[in-house]
Amino acid sequence: MKITYNNKNINEILENARLALIDTAEAVKTDLIKSQTMPFDTGTMQNDSTFVDDKKIIKGVVNLVTDTPYARKMYFHPEYNFNKKQNPNAGGRWFDTYIDGNKKDLPIQYFKKMLKRRYGQ
Repeated sequence: MKITYNNKNINEILENARLALIDTAEAVKTDLIKSQTMPFDTGTMQNDSTFVDDKKIIKGVVNLVTDTPYARKMYFHPEYNFNKKQNPNAGGRWFDTYIDGNKKDLPIQYFKKMLKRRYGQ
C-alpha cells in the first residue's frame, strides 16, 4: 500500500485552523468586554491593553493578554472594592468564567463557528 499526502490541502487546513483560533480569541475578547466584568476606570486596561497575542500561532497557541502593570494585582484580588459605574459586573478573576465557569464551553463553540465560517459554511 502506498499513501500519498496532499501537503497543499493539509497546509490549507492547518492555516484555516490557525486563523479560526485567532478569530476565536477575538470573539472571547469581545464577549469579555460585553459582559462588563473587567474593572473599568478610564478604559485603558479593557480597551487598549487587552489584546490577542498570536506570536505562537504556528504551534496552535494564542493568548488573550492584559498587559497593564496593575492588571495582575486587580485580577488576583477579587476582594477589592471595584468601581462599577462603567462595568456593573466588574471584579477580579474576569477570565475564570471562560476557564472553568459557566462560559467554559464558549471558546470551543466559537472555534467551531469560526472554522465553519473559514470554509464558507
